[in-house]
Amino acid sequence: MKILKLSFLITLMFLSFINQLMADRLKDMVSFAGIRSNQLMGYGIVVGLDGTGDATLALTLQSMQSTMSQFGMTVGTGDLSAKNSAAVMITANLDPFAKVGQQIGITVSSMGKAKSLRGGTLLMAPLKGADGQTYAIAQGNLAVGGFGVEGADGSSMSVNIPTVGTIPNGATIERMVQTSFITSKNFVMNLHNSDFTTANRITEEINKVFGPDVAKSLDKTSISVRAPSDSAQKVSFMSLLENLEVDPAAPVAKVVINARTGTIVIGGDVRVTPAAVSHGSLTVKVNEDTNTTPGQTLYDDEGNITTTTDATTNADSKIEAGADKASAFVFDTGTSLSDIVDAINAIGTTSADLVAILEALRAAGALRAQMIII
Repeated sequence: MKILKLSFLITLMFLSFINQLMADRLKDMVSFAGIRSNQLMGYGIVVGLDGTGDATLALTLQSMQSTMSQFGMTVGTGDLSAKNSAAVMITANLDPFAKVGQQIGITVSSMGKAKSLRGGTLLMAPLKGADGQTYAIAQGNLAVGGFGVEGADGSSMSVNIPTVGTIPNGATIERMVQTSFITSKNFVMNLHNSDFTTANRITEEINKVFGPDVAKSLDKTSISVRAPSDSAQKVSFMSLLENLEVDPAAPVAKVVINARTGTIVIGGDVRVTPAAVSHGSLTVKVNEDTNTTPGQTLYDDEGNITTTTDATTNADSKIEAGADKASAFVFDTGTSLSDIVDAINAIGTTSADLVAILEALRAAGALRAQMIII
């Protein structure tokens, strides 16, 4: 036992001298299999609203009737009004290793006709997991960031969302989620961005610090790490492990285009092989106008009116067409991202023109990158 503790002390001292130029900590690059949050959901009733509730919604009335029956009262739905009450759904995240008695925040969302949850109080409601078991009990006063107003003529205005509220520490944990952290002989780390090179570098760094064959790459996403045999050392081991710094591999060269907003992101590793690009645009202008010819009145020699003509209107359209002078530029071998941006900005293109140029370069086989359209 003393040898094992001494080994961890030496390892900790060694970690303090690790090269500070390393890019990322493991805790920022990976997640540990089995150590995750769990979603909880529940149904409840919010009371105490200022006339902004569900009114005559049958679901809310039945829920209120059921709640009252728990206190020995027998009432019908016709005797109740949901004007000051609202049926809501409750959601929460149960963090890993959360213990019984701890509190978590919850979000409460209206599911009926309620116009606002401001000033309401959530009555006690169970929160269940995907397995149908109750893991927490929620209750408390809502904090609502939005509000709404309505005039007598039916006009209304709302700021933010008044039908959603939160209760910090609004639920108390009643059941733990069991994990295999203490009993597991191996920890599996999953990369957020899968890459064979990054997985191999992490494995090499772990084995360099903790000894050979401690870590093993399973594929481009997962690395298996042998855990200490003494369960009392696992927390210290994980602390050392997640603070290791590893330089991740360069990402795949990509050009990402958002077709809806026109946003274009070009990765830093995008390269272009020798290519010449000529860019120009055809302009057509149509000017619609009208010509009016006034009416005429003709007289004879005695001054009598002989003929009268009405004014006439004729359409007058002018069409002009022309092409702007095409701009041409050449990409040499190994052209970088900055060179591409400078060349395209020099001709004053729009986002649509830039997409056309990039697609043409890809079609010509000159763009060394993946093009992704979202």
